[in-house]
Order: sequence, then structure tokens, then C-alpha cells
Amino acid sequence: MNDRTMLLTCYADTHRYGWHHVDLFTHDSTGREVNWVHWTVDDDGPDGADEATARVEPTLRRTSAWRHGISADGSEYWTAQASWGD
Repeated sequence: MNDRTMLLTCYADTHRYGWHHVDLFTHDSTGREVNWVHWTVDDDGPDGADEATARVEPTLRRTSAWRHGISADGSEYWTAQASWGD
């Protein structure tokens, strides 16, 4: 039984740091982060993340809609559940 979940997170480069990427976080059954990896994107936000993910990890599937958030420093981000396809 797989008790881990995966969460994609993408960002808008609100503060112009130049960090254009999407993260994939893996959490255990208690919600603790146990691993993560990231890859670069050509465009910020969900559309750029979907395009880059399809190219870099073609068997990784987003399994939920993107949910928008704003961090304490005003940065925009989006999260979505993911899983490996067959």
C-alpha cells in the first residue's frame, strides 16, 4: 500500500529572483516532507508547469486542479496533487 502523496507546486516570479521552476514534493502518511525535486519552466504558473512536466516527466500526472495561494511575502504559487501514471 502506498502511503505517500505527491504535490506539485509552481510559482510566479513575483520578486524577480529568476527562479522559474516547478517543485514535486513527496510526503509520508503523517504529512512530513520526505523528498523533493524540481525542474525549470519556460513560463511561470500552472500552464508553464503543465507543459514542463509533460516534457520532463511524461508519466507524472496532475490529479487535481491547481489551487492558487499567496505566501506571507506576497508571492503567488499554485499547488496540485500528482501521481505516477502507468
